[in-house]
Amino acid sequence: MLSKADNEFLTHSGPGTPTGELLRRFWMPALLSAELPERDGPPKKIKILGEDLLAFRSTDGRVGIVEPHCPHRGANLYFGRNEECGIRCAFHGWKFDVDGNCIDLPTSPPESSYKDTIKLLAYPTRE
Repeated sequence: MLSKADNEFLTHSGPGTPTGELLRRFWMPALLSAELPERDGPPKKIKILGEDLLAFRSTDGRVGIVEPHCPHRGANLYFGRNEECGIRCAFHGWKFDVDGNCIDLPTSPPESSYKDTIKLLAYPTRE
């Protein structure tokens, strides 16, 4: 019989746990394609391995699974707009693509490269 500590070590699969980190190295089904039918449609909240995530289909038809909170002020991206190949935060307008890259930062000058340093946690997807 396993001790309580060994049992928790082997069975907890949340982010940052040994088993969770192992399982995140493998492909797993997250949702059906029919659950994200339209491009630029509303995002869908999902939970995988104890981690809250957000799935959305971009304008070009690619599916993104990203962390649900904007890195700027922690606003929930579920309430953002899915538009023009990215999801835009409703709070300050930061926009992220399906790979988690910040692609628009309306509060900074166009020549600024600050947006290139901002990234959401994003998981690769296949359909």
